Amino acid sequence: MSTRAPLKLALLMDPIEEGWPSMDLVGESLREELSALPSEVAVTGVRPSMPRLFQRLPSISERVAFNTDRLLTRFGGYPAQALLARGRYDAFHVVDHSYAQLVHALPARRTGVYCHDLDTFRSVIEPHREPRPAWFRLMARTTLLGLQRAAIVFHGTQAVRDELLRHGLVEPERLVWAPPGVSPEFRPEPSPGDTSESVLAPLGGRPYLLHVGSSIPRKRLDVLFEVFAALRTRHPELRLVQQGGALTPAQREQVARLGIGDALLQPPKLNRATLAGLYRRAQAVLVPSEAEGFGLPVIEALACGAPVVASALPVLREVGDTACLYCPVGHVTGWTETIDALLSGRHLPPPRELRLERARHFTWQAHARTVLAAYQQRLQR
Repeated sequence: MSTRAPLKLALLMDPIEEGWPSMDLVGESLREELSALPSEVAVTGVRPSMPRLFQRLPSISERVAFNTDRLLTRFGGYPAQALLARGRYDAFHVVDHSYAQLVHALPARRTGVYCHDLDTFRSVIEPHREPRPAWFRLMARTTLLGLQRAAIVFHGTQAVRDELLRHGLVEPERLVWAPPGVSPEFRPEPSPGDTSESVLAPLGGRPYLLHVGSSIPRKRLDVLFEVFAALRTRHPELRLVQQGGALTPAQREQVARLGIGDALLQPPKLNRATLAGLYRRAQAVLVPSEAEGFGLPVIEALACGAPVVASALPVLREVGDTACLYCPVGHVTGWTETIDALLSGRHLPPPRELRLERARHFTWQAHARTVLAAYQQRLQR
């Protein structure tokens, strides 16, 4: 009696130089969970380095040089590596939809792509919302066509599924719901390696609000800063900790204009144990985004027992359910009043046990099992 060999699965992950912690987390967590199933799957992480070609040239600005090297990797070096790997594995999983152009170099019938959101394709599917030059739209369309060729398209929320279907991008039978999970460091108790106490030392023990995320426009740091400035007039001791976003010149100007620079702490990139410590100690975690594909900080904060105030987006309501408080997108007054009521005790957050229970719905083990089952079914293994 023969035993079927484990599925050989390649995980195509973002180059580490991209600097996207959420994408790194998704890829690394999936690889870790699949590695615990050696009788079913032999998983290999495919992750090329981004060469520093233009970044070595002193005559080019740092940002332009980085983005040029990035594009060369996305549309040149990485697809070439994928082409060489196509005969070595039974199936291929592209962890980040913004790398869906790799499908053009892979056997599409054995390839899946995880679609976190549709931002990468916005200039093509809704050009009125995101006007871009022709060369940018060409890249976006190439990436979108890769997603559309894939045999399986994974998504983390029903909101993303609905948007994919509304734009007619993928047939419903190719869609698989695979929500991401919560890493073990995000829990009510401290984890080994938690240095949050020293990170927060500059605050001198003062209470703080926390935002975790990048500084890209859809994260609405402008709203975050306006709300915080209004709250400081009522709570002078309050501080703001922002993790993950290098501020743009316009954002720095806003911070200066609002006079909140002395109350803003932006730690460097933190390990997960320390970030969990920041969640646990926060008065509240704020997620004022105007668009999200899932909202990992929501479930990470809930898993640590922290109160969460989020934008009233369908996707964030789907993820946070009744465990969070919600405010209208971009409504500074509404956000200010809700958080002020929370800080002053006039309004209580959802019960702590409800917050913890909601986070327990999301595990990387379940995510990995769903992804693996989809490929096994596709290949009839």
